[in-house]
Amino acid sequence: MIRFSLHCEAGHEFESWFRDGAAFARQQARGEVACPECGSSAVEKAPMAPRLGRSREAAAEPQRPPSPAELQHHLRALRRHVETHCEHVGPRFADEARKIHRGEAEPRGIYGEATPRESEALADDGIEVARIPWIPLSDA
Repeated sequence: MIRFSLHCEAGHEFESWFRDGAAFARQQARGEVACPECGSSAVEKAPMAPRLGRSREAAAEPQRPPSPAELQHHLRALRRHVETHCEHVGPRFADEARKIHRGEAEPRGIYGEATPRESEALADDGIEVARIPWIPLSDA
C-alpha cells in the first residue's frame, strides 16, 4: 500500500491510500478519485518528500489517529461521493461487478450489498471491491 498526498482543482488537500501507483492511475483515469471536501474528481498527486534518514525511534512513533468526529466527517464525504458518482445496484452487486469485470456491462462505479462470502469470491476472481461503513449523512 502507498499513501499519496492529493489536491483537487479547488485547492483542497487530502491523503489517500492505494495498492500501488498503477492503481492510483487507473482510478484517477476513471474519475474514481475524488476530493472528500467538494467531490471534485479533478484530482492530482501533490509533491511529496521521501522519508529519508528517519531513526528507528522516530519511525516507531505512532501517528495521531483521527478523532471520531474527523472519521465521521470523512465517511460522510465518502458516502456523498459514492452516492453522487456511482450507480446503486442493491443486492445485485456481486453479479454486476462480475459483468463489468468480464466486459459484459458498461464500466462504471457501482455500489450495493454483498455478503462476506460474495465479497471473498469477488476478491478470489481478481475483482477489486471494498466494504465501507455506511453511516447516516447527518446526526439528526
